[in-house]
Amino acid sequence: MSGKESDFIQEAFDTNWIAPLGPHVNHFEQELATYCGTKGAVVLSSGTAAIHLALITLDVQPCDLVICQSFTFSATANPIKYLGAEPVFVDSESKTWNMCPDSLELAIKTLPKKPKAIIPVHLYGMPADMTRINKIAAHYEIPVLEDAAEALGSTHNGFRCGSLGKFGVLSFNGNKIITTSGGGALLSDDLDALQHVRFLATQARDKAPHYQHSHVGYNYRMSNVLAGLGRAQLEILPERIKSRRQNYEYYLETLGTQSGISFMTEPDGYFSNRWLTTILIDPEKTGGITTNHIRETLEADNIESRPLWKPMHVQPIFEGTKFFGNQVSESLFEQGLCLPSGSSLTSDELSRITDIIIDTLNKN
Repeated sequence: MSGKESDFIQEAFDTNWIAPLGPHVNHFEQELATYCGTKGAVVLSSGTAAIHLALITLDVQPCDLVICQSFTFSATANPIKYLGAEPVFVDSESKTWNMCPDSLELAIKTLPKKPKAIIPVHLYGMPADMTRINKIAAHYEIPVLEDAAEALGSTHNGFRCGSLGKFGVLSFNGNKIITTSGGGALLSDDLDALQHVRFLATQARDKAPHYQHSHVGYNYRMSNVLAGLGRAQLEILPERIKSRRQNYEYYLETLGTQSGISFMTEPDGYFSNRWLTTILIDPEKTGGITTNHIRETLEADNIESRPLWKPMHVQPIFEGTKFFGNQVSESLFEQGLCLPSGSSLTSDELSRITDIIIDTLNKN
């Protein structure tokens, strides 16, 4: 916590603004839009809700096609299924680990009908190649819904993630770089679309003195209390990004010379918030030491690490869906590991983590 959260929360209590509307909600939306460089924002109960409402606003209907990055968390793809639409998964490129533009264009050319949307993801804080993705999307006139849930503060060619598509999605879940305990936001320059999202998110109540509904609505708005948390967190976002990037630099300096260990680097024009530091472990170069060896050894010393995301096209729930690519994401999942990356990690804790990894490699 930043230390100021209690001030904003107390203000909500003192002014009796507790419900899913109020001054903190309005200010948080304005502050997010200003920070990310969009004309507007709507704060919601989760990033998943933001994706869901964006897809509705893009008129995604049952049996429509939506192109989605395969290498991601299931929350990116689940809202496609909520609407009865069909996800089409696209592989990653090795440069950013995000949506491969070549595979994206192949998918568009091959599919029997035009997709309703394209959902790239900025994994672990690293921006996708939005220059090429947006160029392809514009050529085929397909809107881009940008999943920036992990990338608040990251930039691509000087533009902040969340501002690079028709819509941008943020998450403030408890594990994100800033948190409202649970929450998300939808960003856009289309203010009319955002107003429609607000309408849908508050149960789609028509303008009438009585309760009247002409559309299916959702209970997706963020409370004024949680928006106060977000405002306090946003104030210290630059410090959080600095801490996360320092974690990455420490890991890179300490582990980067180890045989078989490699890192995701920043291409020219990319700036990552380094939400999570991730490594690849090549057992052919480590003498047989695998990702699971490292993970289990850390776990035995009460240190949590995690495999990278298991691609959506190999998840049981999406069995049989269309996939375009070359198994890059499957290879990343096989060899990848997320290291402890919290903003409050101490130098002693970082040293403890890397000592265990190096000892594990050396013992072999």
